[in-house]
Parts: sequence; C-alpha cells; structure tokens
Amino acid sequence: MKLRSQLLKGVLEGCILASIHQGPTYGYELSLKLHEQGLTNISEGSIYPILLRLQKENLIEGQMKPSPSGPKRKYYHLTASGEEALNNFSKHWESIKGPVDRIMNGGQESES
Repeated sequence: MKLRSQLLKGVLEGCILASIHQGPTYGYELSLKLHEQGLTNISEGSIYPILLRLQKENLIEGQMKPSPSGPKRKYYHLTASGEEALNNFSKHWESIKGPVDRIMNGGQESES
C-alpha cells in the first residue's frame, strides 16, 4: 500500500534512533528488531541509507567489532546529538499521535 509506505518513511528514522538507543546494534540486527516490532515490510535496503545519513549528520556513530560468526560488524550507537534528535522526534510524534488517534476513534480518547 503506497500510503503505508509514505507514512513509514516519515517515522522510520525515529524508530531507528529509538532502536539504537536501546543498545548498540548492527544493520541486519536492526532490521530484525524492526520486524519483531511489526514493521515487516522494511527492507535492509531502506535501512542502510538511513544509517549512512544519520552517521553523516553525527546522530549515530559506528564502530567495527568482531563477530562471533563471520566478518566484523559495524555497531551503531547514538551520539549526544542523536539523543537530542530522538527526544525531539518523540515530542513531535506525541503531538500528532494523540490527535490522529482521536480523529480515527471518532473524537474519543484511545484506550492505550
């Protein structure tokens, strides 16, 4: 569904920052985490460009570490700027989530 894809593009960066905030992670592991949380149509091909952009914007840093199986992996963690960006995303998300939920529920508060 094209609309779902457009909505996801708008929040995927925030979801990636939140996942990395939970602990250092590498790209494929990040993909699995997003899938486990229900974002099943997110491909690795859409995650890596975002990771690269976040790194260029100094929101995350990557560090190569040995892998228990195979080649080294690049583990990402948030920088101080990344923590701030995640906090800003959370505030903006909350400011639109509540009103959208109310609209979708016919003007009623959501039960979450």
